[in-house]
Amino acid sequence: MLEADLRQHFHLTEADRTFLLPFRGAANRLGVAVQLGLLRLMGFLPDTWWEQLPPDVPPFVAAQLQEASPKLSAYGRRQQTRSEHFLTVLKHLGFRKWEPLDLTWLEPWLVERALEHDDERGLLAMTCLRLQQAKIVRPAIGTLERLVGSLSELAHQETYRRLAPLLREDVCRQLDQLLVPDEALRITRHCWLVQTATAGNPAAITTTLNKLRYLSELGVPDWDVRSLHPNRQKRLALLARNRSNRHLERLPAAKRYPLLVAFLRESYLTLTDEVLGMFDAYWEHSLAKARRAHDQYQQQIAAAKDTALRTLAQAVEIVLDEDQTQAGQVRPNVFARIPREQLVLAWEAVQTMLYPTRHSHLTFLAKRYSLFKQFTPRLLAQIDFRHGFTGDDFPAALELVADLQAGRRRKLPAALPTGFLKPTWRKLVVAEDSPEPDVRHAYELCVLSTLRDRLRSGDVYVAPSHQYAYLSSYLIGPAEWQQVKGELCAQLNLPPVTTDRLTQRLQELQELLAPMQRLLEAGGEVRLEDGKLVVGRVSAEEVPAGAQALQQEISRRLPVVDLTDILVEVNGWLGFTDHLPGLEHAPRGDGHDTRLLAGVLALGCNIPLTDMARSTGLAYQSLWWTAANYLRDDTLKAANTLLVNEHHRQWLASYWGSGTFSSSDGQRFAVSGKVRNARSLPTYFGTGRGVTMQTHSSDQYSQYGSKAVPATLRDATIVLDEIVDNQTELSIVEHTTDTAGYSDIIFALFDLLGLYFCPRMRDLADQKLYKIRGEDWVYPDLRFTGTLNPDYICRHWDELLRLAGSIKSGRVTASLFIRKLQAYPRQNHLTYVLQAYGQLIKTNFILRYLQSQPLRRRIHAQLNKGEELHALRAWLWFGSEGVIRRKQQEDQAEAARCLTLLTNCVVLWNTVYMQEVLQQLQAEGYPVDKTHFKYLSPSRYEHINRLGKYSFESPAQVGPQHRRPLRRP
Repeated sequence: MLEADLRQHFHLTEADRTFLLPFRGAANRLGVAVQLGLLRLMGFLPDTWWEQLPPDVPPFVAAQLQEASPKLSAYGRRQQTRSEHFLTVLKHLGFRKWEPLDLTWLEPWLVERALEHDDERGLLAMTCLRLQQAKIVRPAIGTLERLVGSLSELAHQETYRRLAPLLREDVCRQLDQLLVPDEALRITRHCWLVQTATAGNPAAITTTLNKLRYLSELGVPDWDVRSLHPNRQKRLALLARNRSNRHLERLPAAKRYPLLVAFLRESYLTLTDEVLGMFDAYWEHSLAKARRAHDQYQQQIAAAKDTALRTLAQAVEIVLDEDQTQAGQVRPNVFARIPREQLVLAWEAVQTMLYPTRHSHLTFLAKRYSLFKQFTPRLLAQIDFRHGFTGDDFPAALELVADLQAGRRRKLPAALPTGFLKPTWRKLVVAEDSPEPDVRHAYELCVLSTLRDRLRSGDVYVAPSHQYAYLSSYLIGPAEWQQVKGELCAQLNLPPVTTDRLTQRLQELQELLAPMQRLLEAGGEVRLEDGKLVVGRVSAEEVPAGAQALQQEISRRLPVVDLTDILVEVNGWLGFTDHLPGLEHAPRGDGHDTRLLAGVLALGCNIPLTDMARSTGLAYQSLWWTAANYLRDDTLKAANTLLVNEHHRQWLASYWGSGTFSSSDGQRFAVSGKVRNARSLPTYFGTGRGVTMQTHSSDQYSQYGSKAVPATLRDATIVLDEIVDNQTELSIVEHTTDTAGYSDIIFALFDLLGLYFCPRMRDLADQKLYKIRGEDWVYPDLRFTGTLNPDYICRHWDELLRLAGSIKSGRVTASLFIRKLQAYPRQNHLTYVLQAYGQLIKTNFILRYLQSQPLRRRIHAQLNKGEELHALRAWLWFGSEGVIRRKQQEDQAEAARCLTLLTNCVVLWNTVYMQEVLQQLQAEGYPVDKTHFKYLSPSRYEHINRLGKYSFESPAQVGPQHRRPLRRP
């Protein structure tokens, strides 16, 4: 049990002590006191709670009662006594038992929660918490499971009821037309909208704009769907996106129409984000090409400078020689001695020397104006750009350029809006000696450049949109926040007076200061040398000789196995393929599981399906159809959850960790061809591009999260997403990363979400620490150069809670909001207060990190576990030379999930057979020391054959002349 839970729920107040006085006997007082804590902590009492107590609870409670013996063996030997005590405890705490009539208020509340989340495990946990808040003892878990299981149908009914005002006859007719083949497209509009762009060129942008225009003509932007929670809209849209036309047509109207409404609405938001993202990427691509062209031009000019001076000197000599050169023969004489092209190059070189700023990379960007003009008129006309910052004349400039590109104006006005121009663009657009002959084109590109920058920062926003909306629109509204604040704060495990959390963190800082100074004065591993902090390197824990011998014995006894056999065997144990439902829910034919496992192996090992079909003898078409219809991100996540939960239940896994500590890190893979989300990173990819697979690994070696992201995206931006969305039985409360995974904002968000963030930080001597304004504390001789104002944090505390509540409820992902905050140039008070609170949490962590060698070792050990799992993943990812050839980000996400599924299958299989080996060794009398179990690792793969088996027998189809028959065309 966590120390925080122990102190919060099992602390006996003065009222509790008074309540316990009438109970006779130390055993009775101890038993009743423990029941008080359990009821506060869990909201119910297990049947045999005295047998399931964590070992640290009885001593903690007994010490408060000043009892010498913390044993419960003598308590409540009569059932009637325990029942009477339980009823008395309920009355003291204000609890009551569950009654069937409680369904009248609980069911509507649960339906509302089901519209926000579709995770039954999460809904069950929320139900228990809600009953605990209402001070109602939880009924049998089966009762709540049946209630939660009925929510899916109730949620469908409630969804249709809320959307009924929108579903007019004309709207329903339009929705039905989505599933009818279009003569021009030759496919249905539904299939057309599902198709995503694979490139970011003008043609792809134009196609996406066509889709947006179609949705606008249907009136989708004006549909009022605010009655549905955003998570419900996304879930329904995902279902509609992954279902075929035939399946959607067969659904009853009450289910079909809400699915299609959510699909069209989410498609509009997604396509808006997609087209703006493609515009951003295409601009970046064009800018890179312009810079390369400028560099080549500069190199040519530099090489031609000396030659240019000699060339011009020869030309001037001819011009000045009046005796040999007649007035009318100057130009022919010059061109006779010096070719015209050589003279032009010489002149350009001299111009560059005289006016070096006139030829920048923007000049070469302006030459690509015609390419931008293929889509920018429609982009400016179709997207409703709104301005969050109006401190300059950029809104007028954007309106002017929209008119110019649409043909409503032909010339630039005399009074040109230029207050927003950056110096580099100003030289090109408004300077008298501008080298750009068509200033209008340069001005339009300048405005488009500014539009792109302000979309990134949030100064310009789009409504509706997911990624480019106004910053405050991502949070729960103020009115709604007041209604749900209490419930969400309870889910965040905040104290009843929420500002007490800030007080606790300040007290922690004060308590850490004096021990830190004593540690520095004592010298040793953490010390000061010439006023600079020195921290001894964390060395790996030495593995005892007995543990090494045990590892070798396990390696000798583990069966040698094919990777395919591991998949088949683990699926036989758990049936994880049952958690991979298809789009059609059609009956599974013979060999279906074989095709599913072959698809998982192909995607997880980066093997093309054509190669897998040849290697397995399976029909390519059926293999492709199975992979396309069954292996999706949501189904693969459910199968992974099953594997992680099963591994968590293995007794050997408990020796590696409790399942509450995890780490995350990125693994980079090169890509082939033009992939939209790939980025250049020379350190890893040389001249190529690549993506990052971000994975989250538990301290038990299982991996509960994975995501494919651009290689240049910092780990800190996305570290929280998989933790918040964790649906496994692992109760993650602590998380570590390497240096790239932290920032002040991340420290703050972790703490606000009730989590402990403990990254491994390099350059600790240079880390800035923070003093508290108004407190006359004595600080250690470290870099306490910053100052925090707790009153400022306290004033904006409710806004921090609203942000944490929005992330906890799924209203916004942490990664999206962090990206918006980091891009915003004029940081608002929310950014400042997040950073300030994060600086307090970071200061506390660094002091705790320096004072605790076990913490440093623990962090180091967990990150090493992640590296071991990365080695296993790299070993599994052997196909296609390890290069990703999947263009769509959705396909990359599925490949990442399949690789995680394979990794967890190997880890689970190894763990189960390691347990078998250990039991066999114990039966044989081998001296097995359980303290050595923590040094074992299930990420081994030397006994696994990943390449299949080859046969060199004489093939039966070879003829008498040792030749095979040719195929018929």
